[in-house]
Amino acid sequence: MPPAAAPTTPQNRVLPAKDRKAFTELLSQYESRQLTKGRKTADQILKKFPNHGETLCMKGLILVHLGMREEGVELVKKGMKSDLTSHICWHVFALIQKGEHNYEEALKSYTQALRFDKDNANILRDAALLQTHLRYFDALVESRIAILKQRPHVRHNWVALAVAYQLNGDLAEAKKVLEGYERCLKYVPEHDFEHSELLLYHIRILEALGEYSEALSMLNTHSKSRSIVDRVGVMEYRARILSAQKSDEAANAWKDLIAHNPDCYSYYKSYLANQGIDFDHITDENRKQAVDTMKQFRDQDSQVTAPRRLILTIATGHDFKESALSYVTTAVAKGIPSLFSDMKSLYGDPFKQQVLEEYLEDIRDGYIAQQKQPSSKITDLSPANYLWALYYLAQHFSYLAQYDKALEALDAAIKHTPTLPELYMCKARLLKRAGDLYGAARVMHEARKLDGQDRFINTKCGKYRLRAGLIEEASEAFGRFTKKDAVSPMADLEDMQSWHHILEEGDAHQRNGKPNIALKRYYAVEKMFDQYDEDQYDFHGYSLRKTTLNSYNDLLKWEDSVRSHRAFIHAAVSAARIWVAVHDDPSIAATLQDEASAAEADKKAKKKAKKAALKDKEEDSKKGSSGLEDKGLEPPTPKDDDPEGIKLLASSDPLERAAKFLRRIAEHTPRNLDVCFADFDVAIRRKKYLQAVQALARARAVDPAHPELHVRIVDLRKTVSSLSGSIPEPSGSVLTGTLADILPEEVSLETYNSQYLQQHSQSGAAIFAVARVYRRLGSPREEVESLLFTALGDQNELSIKTALEIISFLRDIKSPRVEEFRVACDTRFTLSTVFKNPEDLLVLRQLAINTEEPADSEKADVEVVG
Repeated sequence: MPPAAAPTTPQNRVLPAKDRKAFTELLSQYESRQLTKGRKTADQILKKFPNHGETLCMKGLILVHLGMREEGVELVKKGMKSDLTSHICWHVFALIQKGEHNYEEALKSYTQALRFDKDNANILRDAALLQTHLRYFDALVESRIAILKQRPHVRHNWVALAVAYQLNGDLAEAKKVLEGYERCLKYVPEHDFEHSELLLYHIRILEALGEYSEALSMLNTHSKSRSIVDRVGVMEYRARILSAQKSDEAANAWKDLIAHNPDCYSYYKSYLANQGIDFDHITDENRKQAVDTMKQFRDQDSQVTAPRRLILTIATGHDFKESALSYVTTAVAKGIPSLFSDMKSLYGDPFKQQVLEEYLEDIRDGYIAQQKQPSSKITDLSPANYLWALYYLAQHFSYLAQYDKALEALDAAIKHTPTLPELYMCKARLLKRAGDLYGAARVMHEARKLDGQDRFINTKCGKYRLRAGLIEEASEAFGRFTKKDAVSPMADLEDMQSWHHILEEGDAHQRNGKPNIALKRYYAVEKMFDQYDEDQYDFHGYSLRKTTLNSYNDLLKWEDSVRSHRAFIHAAVSAARIWVAVHDDPSIAATLQDEASAAEADKKAKKKAKKAALKDKEEDSKKGSSGLEDKGLEPPTPKDDDPEGIKLLASSDPLERAAKFLRRIAEHTPRNLDVCFADFDVAIRRKKYLQAVQALARARAVDPAHPELHVRIVDLRKTVSSLSGSIPEPSGSVLTGTLADILPEEVSLETYNSQYLQQHSQSGAAIFAVARVYRRLGSPREEVESLLFTALGDQNELSIKTALEIISFLRDIKSPRVEEFRVACDTRFTLSTVFKNPEDLLVLRQLAINTEEPADSEKADVEVVG
């Protein structure tokens, strides 16, 4: 909001009456966005009084709006120096800082402004919004009280104070404010949505306070008078409150909700919870009751899916077989492609997994037998039943890593119906899991060609190309559905905040040996989440004005935990790993700074800057033609002078940057192992040993036998024992005690390592971890090599990822047996292509990128069967 006129301040009295009037006009012109006139008015005043602080600040603010940011900010700073006791100067300075998203400093400026004009409504309102945004709820309450005292007749001032109390945890005071406000109401229009939301919010406060009788009475009164227009909300509140009261009417309330929306899973779970049954923790004692209850709902309406599906989660034995038969039969007959995704959550139970497998195999075998003779076990099967049974079995066997069986089912399905894109997508996913990334990209492209207008399949095609390292080809695929005038498809995807594409591209660049570009992509994801945080600012005022208070509370909770999202975690951990690698080997950055790379980067930067400048020029001309001159307070997006990330990678403080990135997720994801290990890797290199041992303690609480944890425990013990001096107290005793709990001092590292190997001798990842520890302890290379080759044993579990990490480790220690291990892995993983020699990989790559469309005359006209 613009600064409010205050003609009685001492600074304004310095001006003669005529000029004071001109300054008042200047404020009005700014408020009405007559920026050109305001600039002229400011120049007239400054011509007589060149050091008048408030006028200098107002002119600077207008120049910022006109796009002359640097000149405007300098004038504001000059005006501040001329008059540090003017609330207008401080308000203008706060607006500039807020436009730059420097909210902490902006709030300090608002605080200074209130020192000189404590009753200024505009300043109080802006300060309250910032206090909400920064979660300073104690100060927010004080600001809202001051605003309400000034303007008690404004409805949303009462609402804002109640929300402030609630956010500060003082629900009792929030209740008092709402009661006082509602007593003052004289006339409320019928079916008023804002009043309805306020009443529901009041009931929510009462529910949180545990005052269920009062909440229910209020709900009944206002629902009968139709003051609350959200009928579903009324039903949900009533059911929750009655359940909390343990009322006999609660069961009927949940039944009413189920009748209203019979496909809402949470209603069924809440109904069971009202009966004393926790759906997520079913016991043998209450299982039968839960199953019988779900069967009752199922029998009431045979078309409803939710109770039939919920039975499968809690039922066992004969009940499960009976229910699964009915559920799967219906789904296969309807041809529901997502059936396996629906059933996958049941695979934690081997019995249920086996039952589903046997039944789908019966459908497949029954159809084949039915073609030969009509007396098969399952009769009246259509070709569609056969097709979708094969599709399910392919996903089933792929999930169980039985890739040969999955391929057999898919080949039969494709032979049956060669024009169904889902079959090719499933095959691509199977090949990806089996390690054939090039084959997966090629097959996904075949799926795309079957439906070129499908954005989802096209997106999958681009994603699989990124997984195979085909970045340019992936960009070409994404470009089919991005803006044609964008600098590049990936730039457009970044503008659209498509973080999953950006992460995939970053990972692809990392695998292709370009950590600089990967780092740029990970920081692009960080910017997206920063924007999510910025976007909530506008809702602090909007939600209070529109009284969307319940949704607003949910928004704030979501924003507080937004950086626990898997995308941000992935970006932070991946960036930290790159920074750690650069710290350990500075030549990574130095190599990328050679003259050829720098020249190429400059060339691309100039090209992009030229296009961006041309685009900006065109946009400016459009704005000029439309008469729009206000460019707002936010600074323009700076041009990227490091598009390849070479300068970023060459930063002098890689560990500090990694720690800063990780710091934003550590408090939200204390039990995420990837975060714990990344936090440890950075902390131990920064010599933050207490932070390092705390990270290991968190990881140990999650999975004490994790191979990566084993390696880092040894690393910490060896590092701490090699310190020349003692660690200052109290950190020293905490570090020593925590480390002793993890690994007792009397146990040597060699003994600890051998004991771990004995306990996990059939795990390839554990064998790899033990080999790394032996190398860290100085064991001969030959012994380490011999140990690593035991991971290839037939009885050992060895994943493709671990095998690739072992090959990379063998190269790092300059082992002469790298090729021998690669060949052995190529033999073991028959479907995988990642272990092929470079010549074979080049051929496979060419096959994957050969995506020319066949001529129309060459395309087969195939009719869909079934």
